[in-house]
Amino acid sequence: MAGVLNSTVTPTFRPNPLAHKASNRNRRASYLKLSAQSSTPSVSTKEEPPVSSSGLSFSPPPNFKPPQPKPFSVRSDKFLDILAGSLALIFRLGTGAFVSGYSASFVPKNEISSDQYALEIAGFKVKETSKLGPRPEKPIDIYEFESCPFCRKVREIVAILDLDVLYYPCPKNGPNFRPKVVEMGGKRQFPYMVDPNTGVAMYESDDIIKYLVGKYGDGTVPFMLSLGLLTTLTEGFAMIGRMGKGSSYTPSKLPPKPLEIWAYEPSPFCKVVREVLVELELPHILRSCARGSPKRQILFEKAGHFQVPYLEDPNTGVQMFESAEIVEYLKATYAL
Repeated sequence: MAGVLNSTVTPTFRPNPLAHKASNRNRRASYLKLSAQSSTPSVSTKEEPPVSSSGLSFSPPPNFKPPQPKPFSVRSDKFLDILAGSLALIFRLGTGAFVSGYSASFVPKNEISSDQYALEIAGFKVKETSKLGPRPEKPIDIYEFESCPFCRKVREIVAILDLDVLYYPCPKNGPNFRPKVVEMGGKRQFPYMVDPNTGVAMYESDDIIKYLVGKYGDGTVPFMLSLGLLTTLTEGFAMIGRMGKGSSYTPSKLPPKPLEIWAYEPSPFCKVVREVLVELELPHILRSCARGSPKRQILFEKAGHFQVPYLEDPNTGVQMFESAEIVEYLKATYAL
């Protein structure tokens, strides 16, 4: 296992508190002007650390080295976190683990070439297919926070439809994006969606789900998302094991560019990373890649391996696997 990163931020990263407060409005505006990126991921390779509008610079922690991926392993000190995050798979019956129209079959190992992503089991490979709807040109903007059951409903349909989303985290007491939702929609209510491809903006999780399946799916709301109060209750039960995580703001440095995370909703490994992204109020593009997603092949080609979560930070150039180490990296780099 990789060594634990020091989560204490070097004093040189700490901005002047007054300057930090005064720059909030400018930074919110700069984030809203970020051009939505295409579905092909990219990472900054600049040698000089990026500088935000507040004058803060961003670089990896001292002596940082990304860990090697360790498939199907859990770091011993994170076992209970992953176990608690796995409750969602039970209460939600795996909703969001498979993309729309998913099907799978076992085929001989030599039928799928080594340069193609495929799960291998007992000498066979799993051939996976899907039936996805129209693809949006730009990522959809969603303002939400991790521990909200209504927000989780929307995140599940994002996984099923295999959509890329630019998430603006809105934890309690967050200074940046909660106020922006009120400015845009008139209410402090979550989730709030803005589709830059159509200009549509709306509150209400059920309405957002219906809109997304109508625009980017086959128009059918999945069964587990169509049960009304029962859906909401099971979404709440799904988060009992991690109650309160991903809901309250931790003071942080707002970077000039959104981070990118390859993940999908039901994964407990992805959940613990998302909790910290929300608490630190770090905007991030989520490349959804549930089972059957074509993006699994894209990540396989990009990183030489498929495993989630996978973080790409264009502010520092860091690219890394392993949820526990990603959490430590985020805290060391962005927490104040």
